[in-house]
Amino acid sequence: MAEAKASKVDSVQVFGRKKTAIAVAYCKRGKGLIKVNGQPIEYMKPVGLRDKVLEPIYLLGYPRFAGIDIRVRVKGGGYTSQIYAVRQAVAKAIVAFNQKYVDEATKAEIKEILMSYDRSLLVADPRRCEPKKFGGRSARARFQKSYR
Repeated sequence: MAEAKASKVDSVQVFGRKKTAIAVAYCKRGKGLIKVNGQPIEYMKPVGLRDKVLEPIYLLGYPRFAGIDIRVRVKGGGYTSQIYAVRQAVAKAIVAFNQKYVDEATKAEIKEILMSYDRSLLVADPRRCEPKKFGGRSARARFQKSYR
């Protein structure tokens, strides 16, 4: 029992959001594996948006990810929203891990690189779908008015 408490794993858990998609990233010390729902991040679909998911890795360089494992669970939303949620979760995970277990200077450097490229890598997009109202076919469009 005492041995189990002594071997505490260095880990952080963060989330990324886009519309209704939520990605939870669990980051711990490891060999550099990054998996999304049990599959390597390189196999994410659709192929056209695969580079979007890999952006944090391209920006920071693979050596920063070499000593950590990131496992991401994602659900909700559509393909594109899930891609953006995973990308945000991975970026936030590397920042949080460096803040907690490395040092503040490294965290600030990483955060600056990510923010200068794209703010949505670290900050969630608050926009949501507007609900439909009566008197029209969508949230804003109204039915055509007729006088005869």
